[in-house]
Amino acid sequence: MTLASLADVLQPALKGGYAVGGLVTLGWEDMRAFVRAAEEENCAVILQAGPGCRSHTPLPILGKMFRYLAEQASVPVVAHLDHGYTYDECSEALDSGFTSIMFDGSRTNLRTNIAATLKIAEMAHKAGISCEGEIGFVGYSNGEQSSGTNPKEAAIFAAETGVDAMAISVGNVHLQEKKEGGLDEDRIAAIQKLTAVPLVIHGGSGVPVKQRSNLAKNTNICKYNIGTELRMAFGDALREAVSSDLGRFDRVAILKETHDPMVVAARRVLTALKG
Repeated sequence: MTLASLADVLQPALKGGYAVGGLVTLGWEDMRAFVRAAEEENCAVILQAGPGCRSHTPLPILGKMFRYLAEQASVPVVAHLDHGYTYDECSEALDSGFTSIMFDGSRTNLRTNIAATLKIAEMAHKAGISCEGEIGFVGYSNGEQSSGTNPKEAAIFAAETGVDAMAISVGNVHLQEKKEGGLDEDRIAAIQKLTAVPLVIHGGSGVPVKQRSNLAKNTNICKYNIGTELRMAFGDALREAVSSDLGRFDRVAILKETHDPMVVAARRVLTALKG
């Protein structure tokens, strides 16, 4: 069994100069492909259940799926709740077998965020699992605007919450379909001067691949969340599978054809994070 916590995989990454992929899942087909890709790359992988995934599949089911894959895998697999917004949701994830919880209080002020995140972190650590928090707000493409992370506030947040990983806003944006810009490396350097906690980049699909690699190797960024890039690859594979034979109606047969393309796409992501 290779079920792991977030701390189990990020602390070696921090020391070794590489990052781990937090791959955003939407169903069995992609999460299975992500684990296969990690095995072929011989690296850890973080399976992430975000709000979109949870609106489709209940947390107790997702926990069982993640744990089943981890038990069969030859590499460490983290079962991670991405963007948990309430204590009850995070508690349900813990009860459902998740090994890592990301609580997102980034839309609140510093003191409120710290108080709420601390409560989640204490719950997680008491149960022997990990907690990720977010300071600064990572916006959304064509949606809410970002608010960059203040390095001094980041240091206070990390020290007072005891989180195992800290998501930061340094030019990254959720749901970018193109690698439209880059991260603010000066802000990243300022943050890691004040805290040694592993750093997380949400919205990693919008970060140029070369910069992902360089920062994984040379900074405390130890986790990149990748969702949109992989969803686009899945959509391409599914369209190809459907259009290749318009008379088919068996969804199992159709969905099987997304597996190999998703393994290729996930391997491409994981390879770049090895630093």
